[in-house]
Amino acid sequence: MKPYKGKYKGLRWQVTISILFSWLCHSVSGQIHYSIVEEMRKDSIIANIADDLGLDIRQLSSRKLRIVTRASERYFYVNLDNGNLYIKDSIDKEILCEGEASCFLSFDAMTENPFSIFKIKVEIQDINDNSPAFHPDVFTIETIELTSIGTRFALRTAEDPDTGSNSVQSYKLSDNQYFTLSEDTNPDGSTFLELVLEKSLDRETQSLHELILTAMDGGEPMRSGTASIRIIVTDVNDNFPIFTQSLYKVSVNENTPVNTTIITVNSTDNDEGVNGQVTYSFSKTSGDVHHTGTFSIIPLTGDIKLNDKLDFELKQNYELSVTAKDGGGLVTHCKVLVEVIDMNDNAPEISLTSFSTPIPEDSAVGTMIALIEVHDKDSAQNGEVDCKLLKEIPFTLVLSSDNYYTIVTTSSIDREEVSSYTITVLATDRGSPPLSSQRTITLELSDVNDNPPLFIKSTYVAYVPENNLPGSSIYSIQASDPDTGDNAKIFYSISTSNTEDLPASSYLSINIETGVLYAQRSFDYEQHKEFYIQINARDNGSPSLSSNTTLLIHIVDQNDNAPKILYPSPDIGSMTAFEMVRFDSEQGSLITKVVAIDPDSGHNAWLSYHFLHLSEPSYFAITQHTGEIRTSRIFQEKDVLNHKIVVMVKDNGDPSLSSTVTLNLLLANDFQQVVPRFTEQVTEENPQSSLQLYLIIALGLISLLFFYNCHAGYYLKVQEI
Repeated sequence: MKPYKGKYKGLRWQVTISILFSWLCHSVSGQIHYSIVEEMRKDSIIANIADDLGLDIRQLSSRKLRIVTRASERYFYVNLDNGNLYIKDSIDKEILCEGEASCFLSFDAMTENPFSIFKIKVEIQDINDNSPAFHPDVFTIETIELTSIGTRFALRTAEDPDTGSNSVQSYKLSDNQYFTLSEDTNPDGSTFLELVLEKSLDRETQSLHELILTAMDGGEPMRSGTASIRIIVTDVNDNFPIFTQSLYKVSVNENTPVNTTIITVNSTDNDEGVNGQVTYSFSKTSGDVHHTGTFSIIPLTGDIKLNDKLDFELKQNYELSVTAKDGGGLVTHCKVLVEVIDMNDNAPEISLTSFSTPIPEDSAVGTMIALIEVHDKDSAQNGEVDCKLLKEIPFTLVLSSDNYYTIVTTSSIDREEVSSYTITVLATDRGSPPLSSQRTITLELSDVNDNPPLFIKSTYVAYVPENNLPGSSIYSIQASDPDTGDNAKIFYSISTSNTEDLPASSYLSINIETGVLYAQRSFDYEQHKEFYIQINARDNGSPSLSSNTTLLIHIVDQNDNAPKILYPSPDIGSMTAFEMVRFDSEQGSLITKVVAIDPDSGHNAWLSYHFLHLSEPSYFAITQHTGEIRTSRIFQEKDVLNHKIVVMVKDNGDPSLSSTVTLNLLLANDFQQVVPRFTEQVTEENPQSSLQLYLIIALGLISLLFFYNCHAGYYLKVQEI
């Protein structure tokens, strides 16, 4: 039913006053209070909640203003364009609060960026939208004709779901000469109606009396309801059943087993026989049929038993109407009030309202990860909940508002150490015994480029043989990066080199992705024995991070150079080297020395000296390691004066390389001895050698001139070489 128009205007003014008053209270209590009448039309404006909360209307969408409490989302909504709070669905106070004098709907308004929660309380004011009603609407009373004047007959009161002045205020009985209406008050404050006999009844004169009972409320306009009272006049049975109490009260735990007797009502009847036999039954109430399913009564004993489980969270109080009827049809009534006592039978409920995953590993301390709501349907201590996080993790719970908690970071986090966290929230109520529940969420960490590539060593050493193939790989170097994705993708480059004559790129190249080094050209140990290069590893993060390492490349010598003879000089072409040997030299005298070098190193440069094609008998000997040539015996007149020897110099490589030089040794103390015999021997040996003869003679003359003066100094010079 819709409220009266004039009344509704008055209520709108009351809403405005209440909003202003509640806003003043909000600055103190932290809660906004609105007051509205029930059954306002859908989409009616309650107030501008954005203004009342001090929020900028332009930021409502970005801050995600919303209603988060479960029950109230059905009745209200917020328009983010103008900040108004609207009625979403019609609100019936009688359905919502079931006869309570005060009726409130509370909800939380939540915003993000930054996070805030505001408590909103909406008072639902009653309007006179229900008429009083009797259940049943026909009362039948049987009484004997000898009933004494002043006898009282209990009547059912009318019920009106409205509250306050809108509920039942008065009763009126239709005009008659036999009965009047008496109103009294029960100990619980309820009205107790009785029909009082004012004049003796005479069944023979009138066996049936019909009266109209009218109930009226105090609303504007006033509403009323009627019931018909039928009084049947019978003979004799002149005693009514009488309950020992007009009002029974009992408290029952909600976990009481089914079929338990919770209370026994009792009435007495002074009549005898059938008229004194009392049976018990439940009377109907206005739409309340809970007792028919939840409770049962034993007709003969008055035992009230529990038929179904009680649930404090669904209903806390029951009002049962019990009728006692004797065998003669006389009845009386009493009330039984059943209070349900809460037990700790509900574990806390954990709801995840907001959750951010993944989060960057460099998130600051105090970063909010999640918002959770903890709710327990029980009441008092059974509904008080304590929360904590299980395990030692870098997060903590922060109580934000009543039953809301935020999960925030308490220390720095590193994805390279732990890539994800399992966060378990434990909620435990304060009941006895306590009940608890858990909620587990998995938080992933996203990578930040906070680790540069790392080499295992600060310096690497590689050995590369010379004469390598150009383009071949010579070494592989690797760096590691504990980051992921592009932050861990590594690129390699050569940054510096100690080679000054040519840039490093002319000798070496590196695969930027694999770190494999390649030789751009063939190395020559005799030119470059080692390279110092610096290698840079850079990741693909933003900003990019890098590190360096040093690579020392040793060129390994190979035997690729034959010995080079310095003396006698090989530069004379096809001519044979010439040496004069004094005929009177003693055995072991030093004649000359072959001097050679090898550009290679190590074993490849170890030289040894040997004679090739030495004539027999041997006049000369060569020292293997020094190349010194000495006389091996004393010369005689008959000995050949001209001796041609070939000296081979070889290295110790594998395979060995060698060089040769040919020497002509002439035996004579002076030139006059040499020429005749030498000419003669040469002619005998080779008539074609006249050219060589003249050359030898020329060389002999030169040698004789300088032999004695320079031989000693020249010998020392050769030794130094």
